[in-house]
Amino acid sequence: MRSWQLLILGSFVALSPHIAEAADRPIVVELFTSQGCSSCPPANAFLNELSKQRADVLPLAFHVTYWDYLGWKDPFSLQTATERQARYGQRFGDGSYTPEIVVDGETGLVGSYRDGVNSAIAKARANLRTAADVSIIAREGKVSIDVGPGKGAAKVLLIGFDREHITSVGRGENRGRTMPESNVVRSFRPVGDWHGAAVHIDQQFPDGEEVAVILEAPDGRIIGAARARRAGAS
Repeated sequence: MRSWQLLILGSFVALSPHIAEAADRPIVVELFTSQGCSSCPPANAFLNELSKQRADVLPLAFHVTYWDYLGWKDPFSLQTATERQARYGQRFGDGSYTPEIVVDGETGLVGSYRDGVNSAIAKARANLRTAADVSIIAREGKVSIDVGPGKGAAKVLLIGFDREHITSVGRGENRGRTMPESNVVRSFRPVGDWHGAAVHIDQQFPDGEEVAVILEAPDGRIIGAARARRAGAS
């Protein structure tokens, strides 16, 4: 093999891990749910399965607040979850309802429609939009976020979530039920902006056992994502 061929091959090998990292970013699946909603448990169960069986997916359970006044206050409800779903509802033109799953910020579906959600995940994977590599490292109560160079613009969103909760519901539509729920979002906030140049962001570890970061384009679609676990967690 000639020297110039070796040089090209060596350059390709050096770049391959970078390319694979961008292509392999997880598809973000957001479930908008509430413990006060009797039609939500099947969607919760589906998200639980995704969290345990699909390494190529980042499932997140956003508990909304608008069921809190109908017999049972969801201990994990967040106003930021309600506001995030409202923005999706305005974009999609279907308002806010539970259970709703939004796939990669692009497609909204009834959360218990497994076939439809799985098809949306497959479509998102086939047409993956990744503007830049994203990495997040968590240690000693802090997180370090790096967004690589690329084209476009996005908000950098930091998410803290718990791996699992099991709740005995005492009132409301799910009274008497024991509800296991995975990847329950405990905090969600923007921590910076990305405009194509590499960005480094340091933050305190958010509320939650685990942490993730997503890039949200101005049109609301997800164009980057990564997750990390607190150093020392099993």
